[in-house]
Amino acid sequence: MNRRKICVVITARPSYARVKTALTAINEHPDLELQLVVAGSALLDRYGNAVNVIEEDGFEITEKVYNVLEGETPTAMAKTTGLALMELANVFYNIKPDVVVSIADRFETIATSIAASYQNIPLAHIQGGEVTGNIDEKVRHANTKLADIHLVASDDAGERVIRMGEDPSYVINTGCPSIDLAKEVLDNPTLDFDPIKKYGGVGEIGDWKNRGYIVVMQHPVTTEYADSRAHVEATLKAVDALDIPTFWFWPNVDAGADGTSTGIRSYREIHSPKNIHFFKNMQPQDFLRLIKNAKVLVGNSSVGIRESSYLGIPVVNIGTRQHGRRRGKNVIDCDYNQREIEQAIKKHIEHGHYASEYIYGDGMAGVKIAETLATIPLRFHKTITY
Repeated sequence: MNRRKICVVITARPSYARVKTALTAINEHPDLELQLVVAGSALLDRYGNAVNVIEEDGFEITEKVYNVLEGETPTAMAKTTGLALMELANVFYNIKPDVVVSIADRFETIATSIAASYQNIPLAHIQGGEVTGNIDEKVRHANTKLADIHLVASDDAGERVIRMGEDPSYVINTGCPSIDLAKEVLDNPTLDFDPIKKYGGVGEIGDWKNRGYIVVMQHPVTTEYADSRAHVEATLKAVDALDIPTFWFWPNVDAGADGTSTGIRSYREIHSPKNIHFFKNMQPQDFLRLIKNAKVLVGNSSVGIRESSYLGIPVVNIGTRQHGRRRGKNVIDCDYNQREIEQAIKKHIEHGHYASEYIYGDGMAGVKIAETLATIPLRFHKTITY
């Protein structure tokens, strides 16, 4: 029997962490052949050059697609997606996959889904059925309706996909592959590397080894992109005022990222904070080990909702970006308000780490995804029943 060719499209830095263990399991499955396409901001240095990490991890890249349009506005997002659609359509035509895998809900992932489904290629979607808000909400559910196979991360997400009219036999709760990485870290949580020596970055931080540290990962919200600078400034002021050593990661390439980046650069130039060190990117396991040993994770990344619930990391979730997503007891929600952020961080530091919660899987998602892709009957058409 010929091996099924599984084409996975990675378009951004966080998408790789979301699917890394599935890539490994697909690679190792005797009935599957991995075709890996890297596109979008995952190829760009200013967003961390995730492609380098992917190659260092030993994955062979089948195709690279450069499609990011400068501007970081809603119009640039739309055009970036359009360029991705045209390029990916050609890629799929040339490499002829048996299944295309679209990951989660970033704005450009709809291009993967359209390029596959319009060419009658079975489409598998990872992490459908969740609720957040902003443009991700629309894209996620649009991907679901285009997809033939639904690899969801939780029971409640699977129930939503079925309520959208999808065939229950094609809705499989595999859990989230990023929890597989979190499980590895939980089994060996020691911070066994110096993040500054290994990854460089800029900015002072002080005696983080003895005083402890917090981690910040804050992205713009696409439906609030005009306020992204004000949003990040509130967090900068809170973190600076608390004077706790802080590792801060650069934002994603969403509408408003320019405002977030400008806010960070301007604040650094004017205030010269002595407790904040900035990074562009970090290997997924290293990043999870870094936040596992942090006092608190601050910002609005989904890692605060997913992996952090499994790892028991105290999280201050700011704003609306993760609105509606199921969260654990480790999360305190607050607004873009300096005083609220400061109080939430202090409360979490006083509390300490939390017990693990298994909301998004048991650490075996990659293997479950590969086995599903190897055995499920393939189809590229469906009739919805409600």
